[in-house]
Amino acid sequence: MSATETQPLRLRHAYGFAVFNALSFQVILGGPMVLYAKSLDASATVLGVVAGMMPLLTISQIPAAAYLDRIGYKRFVVTGWTARIVFAFLMALMPLAGPWLGPGARLGLLLGLLFGFNLCRGVASSAWLPWITGLVPLEVRGRYLAGDQAASNGASLLCFLVVATLLGAGGLMPSPAHPWQFALAFTFSGMMGVASLWFLRRMPDTPVPPHERSGTGPVPWAAIAAYRPFRRLLELNAVWSLAYGGLTTFVVAFLKGGTGLPDGAILLLMAAQFVGGLGAYGFGGRRLDLHGSKPALGFLMLAGCLVAGGWFLLAAGVWAPRTALVLACIVPLGLLNALHSAANNRLAMAIVPRMGRNHFFALFMVVWQVTLGLSPVLWGLVIDGVGGFQGRWLGLEWNRFSLFFALVAVSFLAAFRVSQRLEEPQAAPVETLLRDLFVQEPRRLFTRALGRNA
Repeated sequence: MSATETQPLRLRHAYGFAVFNALSFQVILGGPMVLYAKSLDASATVLGVVAGMMPLLTISQIPAAAYLDRIGYKRFVVTGWTARIVFAFLMALMPLAGPWLGPGARLGLLLGLLFGFNLCRGVASSAWLPWITGLVPLEVRGRYLAGDQAASNGASLLCFLVVATLLGAGGLMPSPAHPWQFALAFTFSGMMGVASLWFLRRMPDTPVPPHERSGTGPVPWAAIAAYRPFRRLLELNAVWSLAYGGLTTFVVAFLKGGTGLPDGAILLLMAAQFVGGLGAYGFGGRRLDLHGSKPALGFLMLAGCLVAGGWFLLAAGVWAPRTALVLACIVPLGLLNALHSAANNRLAMAIVPRMGRNHFFALFMVVWQVTLGLSPVLWGLVIDGVGGFQGRWLGLEWNRFSLFFALVAVSFLAAFRVSQRLEEPQAAPVETLLRDLFVQEPRRLFTRALGRNA
């Protein structure tokens, strides 16, 4: 049996883990937590800290990588995810502590629990990429990674629909969500985390190869970062993360402050981003393995500039925030994130040398995720700094959100320039991918339609 045929058999539990893990973490790390923090009068800077804590604490992968060969990939991940679930259940108690603790105290305790949750996640995830690299054959990694993103986004969509219902979607409860509703949402997160562990424990383990063992000497981090193909990938991740990192957080804040929608309705709208993420497999799975990651990453940076431009037009008053326009700007967010994650991880797996792979992957994830974590904090400082300023220039309304979206669009353009310097063996030019997407794919669809009609 070929590697392509055995891959679904070996990874069926990995897809199950992706589904239930997304059902769990989207509550703690996504819009529901942002809305709960807002209900405690969190400032934009604090919201940036809430959104950025998970990627920032990925830095814990650097010291954790030295212990992978002693503990093993599977045991490392399972232990960390188990501890993470404990913190999720503790967070479910915070909304119920109102009679004893004021908003400031609850917000402080919440930040402490989020720190523990994300620290456990950061340490454990240092084993994930090396584990998956050993499980998934090279020739099908694009399809697996895109499929993993599609499964995760499908579960995230379901999660947002469930949690939006708990928080009073559809105008049934137009007032802000009550504390008991947030407690139910966080309890749901913990229960889904327990279910994800069932699948995680049933994934096959892979031994740490001898060439990946850490040894006892100092790790040459400078030499690892200086390896040219790897360095250029790190540079792209830093600029991408600056551009994308604050988008979802401050889209929620913009919708909350600029539209007057209830919390549940905002969550329903934000759930549409996962509809976009569902298209990751069909849009990118085969094309990543056929054309490579480099052209996909270049295309995504240009698409990100267009998406940020749409949000700018909404915030600048050019477009009224009608539901159809808001959805048209939200859906691509999920596709951008899912395809970037798949293409980015695939390229790292392709260019990282076999010697010292664990440390390469740790540094890769730290640069990507720490920049992603700093991004909303920095953007939050900018938004708080602009404050209530409003003015008109060139027929546009300039305020803290329109300025934010304009700067994000410029950041995506910078990321496109950096993407053109990536090095990938046998990667096609970005023009080849564009021709496949916008010329050959419509032609194939038209031919199939004629064939069915015949």
